[in-house]
Amino acid sequence: MPDRLVSTDEIRSNTELPARRTDIELVTDDHLTLVGEIAEPLDRPARGTIVTLHPLPTAHGFMDSHVLKKAAARLPALADIAVLRFNFRSVTSPRGTSEGVFGDGVSEGFDLRAAVADVADRGLPTPWLVGWSFGTEVILKHALEHVEAGRVAGVVLLSPPLHRTSDEEIARWADVSVPVVALVPEHDDFLQPAEATRRFALAPNVRVVPVAGAKHLWVGERYVRIVLDAIADLVVPGSAPLPTHVPA
Repeated sequence: MPDRLVSTDEIRSNTELPARRTDIELVTDDHLTLVGEIAEPLDRPARGTIVTLHPLPTAHGFMDSHVLKKAAARLPALADIAVLRFNFRSVTSPRGTSEGVFGDGVSEGFDLRAAVADVADRGLPTPWLVGWSFGTEVILKHALEHVEAGRVAGVVLLSPPLHRTSDEEIARWADVSVPVVALVPEHDDFLQPAEATRRFALAPNVRVVPVAGAKHLWVGERYVRIVLDAIADLVVPGSAPLPTHVPA
């Protein structure tokens, strides 16, 4: 008799696996309330945590942008990873609307600080920051204070455009002691692997990982799985490749 049954139900784009899902509110240092959710393993402690930072609000980015929503739907069950998602200031999703106005990556540093503090207050494992597009800009501008204080275990940059990130800001990451991994789509609309390698040469410890065939929005289950496998294996080493079918 096998120790574990294997389900024949394939994990698809709308699959949501069991987790403890809690609506949360984050209060920023400039007195705004942001809405979000944390998803934790259903019946065991988390072995890792990620804080997600979504794509550009003015281009319809929000906490439910598909890669981040799928991370919350799968990683608690498949890799024992807690996933915190939230709407940046001014952003609306089915969860609700965060207060404030769009800060073009500047005042969103307060939003990041509130999210990192919330993870610490909950006693969860020290988080990795996972930014996608605009979210990577917020990380590169504002996350060093949290890295240097030991409040961040590592960083994943998905499709970094580096539009709002100056060379000086990139260079400040040259001496960080935590892993920083940039997943760069081969066919990205804004920054492709060769240019990403050139820009990040100012911070050689940033590992640029080209992803063949992928585009900026990571459309397609193949590319979602590549992203989630990479995140899972960084946050909880050995947890990837993730199952492609629903565990029985």
